[in-house]
Amino acid sequence: MHLDRHQIVHIDPAAWPALVDAQPNLKAISTIEEWAILGRPLIARRRLCSDVAGKVPLGLPLPPSMGKQRLAFTVASEVVTSTSLPPLLADAIPFAPVAWRSTLAALVAVEPDVRCFGSLAWEYLTNLPYVSATSDVDLLWQVLTTRDADALVAAIAPIEASAPMGIDGELVAPSGLAIQWREWASGASDVLAKARDGNQIIPRQSVFA
Repeated sequence: MHLDRHQIVHIDPAAWPALVDAQPNLKAISTIEEWAILGRPLIARRRLCSDVAGKVPLGLPLPPSMGKQRLAFTVASEVVTSTSLPPLLADAIPFAPVAWRSTLAALVAVEPDVRCFGSLAWEYLTNLPYVSATSDVDLLWQVLTTRDADALVAAIAPIEASAPMGIDGELVAPSGLAIQWREWASGASDVLAKARDGNQIIPRQSVFA
């Protein structure tokens, strides 16, 4: 099973005891069992050298109230019960700080299909307090062409200039390569492209080729 970065994953609750037993540090987190009972998700992540071959690499970023740890798991593909795209930003707005909401609405007006990950997405997915006073909003834009990418970053920049939080995020090409929006906005001839299997520096002109 191959999952894209930021993909939301649910697993069979019956698989949780084995995950906890395999990582003794989890037993010290008294509320970790609630994750399975309440059906909360995990997230697809990049494979690490230490991961078990043939298993699906997943992550779980805990909220500040649970220690703000980033936990890593590998599971057999048969325990994955569902996968989905990250939440639409429009759906997550009610879970954002009030001071953010007009900025988020402006971003949705630019691109209605923009999706979120990071603290706001996890607050939406779990109803736990992830967003803090120092949080940024993390976004994903699916972009088809160079012209679309140029128009999008030109629209984002003035929104961020008056935003009460930082606006981070990636432009995702049809190939799956993801470029940080500010890097694209810089006009650099070579850009850092993120992919499921790692990062690479590539010519700007090849991103949407």
